[in-house]
Amino acid sequence: MSLPWSPPALSPSASAPQALTPSARVAAAVRHAVASGLLGESSPVAGFIDTEGVRASVAALHEAFPGVPAVLHTFAAKASSLVPVLRLLARCGMGCEVASPGELRLALDAGFAPSNIVLDSPAKTRDEIRRALAVGVAINADNLDEVDRIASLRPSDAVSAIGLRVNPQVGGGSIGAMSTATATSKFGVALRDPGAREQVVKTFAAHPWLTRLHAHVGSQGCSLELIAAGIAETYRLAEEINDAVGRRQITGLDIGGGLPVNFADDEVRPSFAAYAGALRAAVPGLFDGRYELVTEFGRSLLAKNGFIGALVEYTKDAGGRRIALTHAGAQTATRTVFMPEAWPLRVGAFDAEGRPKDAPALVQDIAGPCCFAGDVVAHARELPELRAGDFVVLYDTGAYYFSTPWSYNSLPRPAVYGFDVTATAGQEEPVVRFAPVRDAQSLDSVSAESGLAHADALLGLHD
Repeated sequence: MSLPWSPPALSPSASAPQALTPSARVAAAVRHAVASGLLGESSPVAGFIDTEGVRASVAALHEAFPGVPAVLHTFAAKASSLVPVLRLLARCGMGCEVASPGELRLALDAGFAPSNIVLDSPAKTRDEIRRALAVGVAINADNLDEVDRIASLRPSDAVSAIGLRVNPQVGGGSIGAMSTATATSKFGVALRDPGAREQVVKTFAAHPWLTRLHAHVGSQGCSLELIAAGIAETYRLAEEINDAVGRRQITGLDIGGGLPVNFADDEVRPSFAAYAGALRAAVPGLFDGRYELVTEFGRSLLAKNGFIGALVEYTKDAGGRRIALTHAGAQTATRTVFMPEAWPLRVGAFDAEGRPKDAPALVQDIAGPCCFAGDVVAHARELPELRAGDFVVLYDTGAYYFSTPWSYNSLPRPAVYGFDVTATAGQEEPVVRFAPVRDAQSLDSVSAESGLAHADALLGLHD
């Protein structure tokens, strides 16, 4: 089919934009961050988010569900609880999944419509439920007692969609802490426990306003087949409930998120398309429009679109091993420090000008600033030899790392910046633009959060 008008073909020119690999975008951002002082002596650690990468990831998620009549893709706020990031995601057409009063506040401040927010948590208070019902946020009850609590608090004119989380008990992945569909998981109603399935059906029959089922099998370390098996079990339960009550009471399925991330290289795998393909193979009816769908992805949207940059303060040798002491440790890479086998990170070596180092390789430990021996983000890693004044980059840390730091040793929260890189043919250097996301925490703020306003309070107990 011919179009009425087509743009003329353009030959390559000096002004044509050039695509850069993810690693090249990071390298350009590091170089310009050092040159502009965003990384250096006065700011020895910072987080960076590639906004173009975020947009591309969101687009890939939406493209993986073509033709689905009704689907709400929500972002798990815990993966990056930063208002500017959440607002960018909202503008990209995402909803938001929240799991605390703080995350709900951030989602509302970021501009998500209440109808596009889903509240999940295994321990919601009455006040949390009242607040969610008042603003019209969807709620997934974690257990049958919580359904009763919602019933006692739910006004007759409530508009919030209400669902129940179930645990299909299909098993765990390679990381136990990330597996939420094990036999003894703390989340949801355990469907294979004696009598549980029947009780769920009775609960839906007793509460016509319960219109969703929710399941989340796990995340990092869980295979697509395991995730799809859990969703298939949930789909079958929805069909069973609707048959039992004699009406289409369940109209929506919240299928969670959990797509694992490849931390080994730049490639995005598995892709959202592969995930959707696994679902189509296991649950063909999921995509026919019978149910509205809700997803809750977090890490898979942000991880590969962010990095941590940190100054190498010193290097030393101990026991025949070179150690680079940097400002990126357990306070920004908590999971990696405590579970290095489950959460290994790629490390990049950059010189004092922020350029990738070209030096002989040396086996080195990359250690952080925290005062305990295990604060090491990479053990015996072969990298170009690092020296004081160089920089390291921790790749794939756009989710869960710098956005939710640990305040061990009262280390201030690092600054976070968004960036965009534009490369044009004929230009020696790409153009990099930065935007502030979170300011570095001041020492005044550290003291205030540590109870400065009540400094004399305990002394008064002995007067």
